[in-house]
Amino acid sequence: MRIAVDAMGGDYAPSAIVEGAVLAARGFDATVVLVGDEPQIHSELRKHGTAPARLEIAHASQVIEMHESPGAALRCKLDASMMVAARMVAAGEADAVFSAGNSGAFMGAALLNLGTIEGVLRPAIATALPSKQGSLLLLDAGAICDCRPKHLVQFAHMGAVYADRVMHIPSPRVALLNIGEEPTKGNELTKAAYEALSATDLNFVGNVEGTTLLTGSADVVVCDGFVGNVALKLGEGWADLFVTLLQQELAQLPPGLRDDPGFSRALQDLRRRLDYAEYGGAPLLGVKGVVVFSHGRATPKAVCGAIRVAKESVENRVVEGVTSSFRDRNVAAQIESPSADPEEAPNH
Repeated sequence: MRIAVDAMGGDYAPSAIVEGAVLAARGFDATVVLVGDEPQIHSELRKHGTAPARLEIAHASQVIEMHESPGAALRCKLDASMMVAARMVAAGEADAVFSAGNSGAFMGAALLNLGTIEGVLRPAIATALPSKQGSLLLLDAGAICDCRPKHLVQFAHMGAVYADRVMHIPSPRVALLNIGEEPTKGNELTKAAYEALSATDLNFVGNVEGTTLLTGSADVVVCDGFVGNVALKLGEGWADLFVTLLQQELAQLPPGLRDDPGFSRALQDLRRRLDYAEYGGAPLLGVKGVVVFSHGRATPKAVCGAIRVAKESVENRVVEGVTSSFRDRNVAAQIESPSADPEEAPNH
């Protein structure tokens, strides 16, 4: 397996990306291909001793910066690291691609080079969140801000495939993120989406509110990308605040209690469960290839985790699963006909 990694994308690139790639190449049974400025990559690799045998470099002469307009950058920078990495997947030279760079540009690079699976109207970013019963999958987490009911239905089908194949949850429970549990609650989008999801063959369990999102009552939760991204970042902010406040309170405890081994282990476990880096990257579902996003502020640990997510997505044949689900379960018949809306023609 070969995973193409955009070495130049992210707030701490290339140092954090290279370090995370080294960790992944040493720990996983996969070849990691660092794509970017070769001299800079070599300079970073020298900080980590002997390079792993499963690590390669592919040169790219340009970088799309975080502040750049995605459309303009993609037109002008055809040799940008994320574009080269995405083309490697399209050409069969890599099995997956990962970037922590400009998310709009990276999604554009994926769509330009790979296209969407037949029948998929819009792709969705799926991200794992901690819950009382382990973790749940939230999508869309920011790919498509303005959605229609049929998009949410498709997100639910794609999320169910991922939850089944990668998270190993048979017949995952699917819910709709809303402002109330009753079917009549919400705006026009959520009320129509509730009705549409109820008519599918998915294991749809109804609405979940923000207060019950993380209780474990659902395995897959769908929403539009605007709401999903706000929910994701709000959750991460609360987790950071909780850990900070907890540390401040612990500093006031007597040393004997603070240093107790059992107490320290419990605290470490709590920090791990709340650490976004533990959950790896976020796959872009619906495209004809494994594409994984991460935070711009991704740490080496988060980069390694994202490469693990890419590896697991390839191993569990997520793209093939979504493709066969849309074909065999006739997903198109479970939503309003795309032909009735000329703006919604799939991008194959």
